[in-house]
Amino acid sequence: MKKNLTHIRSKKAFIIDMDGVIYHGNQLLKGAAEFVEWLNRNEKSYLFLTNSSERSPLELSQKLARLGIMVDPIHFYTSALATAAFLATQNPGGSVYVIGEPGLIQALYDAGFTMNNVNPDYVVVGEGRGYGLESLETAVSLVRKGARLIGTNSDINGPSEKGIVPACGALVAPIELAAETKAYFVGKPNPLMMRHALKRLNVKLEDTAIIGDRMDTDIQAGVESEIETVLVLSGVTAPGDISRFPYQPKHVLEGVFEIPED
Repeated sequence: MKKNLTHIRSKKAFIIDMDGVIYHGNQLLKGAAEFVEWLNRNEKSYLFLTNSSERSPLELSQKLARLGIMVDPIHFYTSALATAAFLATQNPGGSVYVIGEPGLIQALYDAGFTMNNVNPDYVVVGEGRGYGLESLETAVSLVRKGARLIGTNSDINGPSEKGIVPACGALVAPIELAAETKAYFVGKPNPLMMRHALKRLNVKLEDTAIIGDRMDTDIQAGVESEIETVLVLSGVTAPGDISRFPYQPKHVLEGVFEIPED
């Protein structure tokens, strides 16, 4: 596998995916704690950039704390925050119908949006346990009446401690089909989310690497943003999958446990 650990370690900043890189569900992955310790010890700038829209940065910080890793909420940025920021630039003070969890709803509230299940400006879909036939029917009806369809991310599936589970892209697909429209997805690999990450890190492209487990989001986002790419095989991508893509990662590792020096 392609790897140059010395080159990776020389980077000043890291954009890091979470699911499949740091943990699967509530199961910490090998070397994740040591990797974060290495980042802090070497004074690296880093941002956990997740396509998950379920939790706020504070909740993600608390989740890592429960798993034994202490990280300040300032080091997290989610597709929920990116979606809320994008919509605020498009239609300040608008209204939304949301299928998603509190992290997404709170981000939209904080951006000045109100909840509306009658005639919203947008139907916004993220991952969530509230997804069901009734919410699906409502979403389709609202989109057909003129609401614009937004997905927090285009991931079709994702890893968990139970195996591969459906993600936002799969949940949006029935609405797209029934409403005869296409959603706009804000999360990775959308360059908007990557620009938010780089602004927060305040570093140069050449000093930054992105670490992720997905070719179609993390690695594509890095390639399109001209950031060095590190694919880890601890998530959804298997070694045999890599050659199927027209773009390739710069480095391929078994997991983040390889990065810290012995």
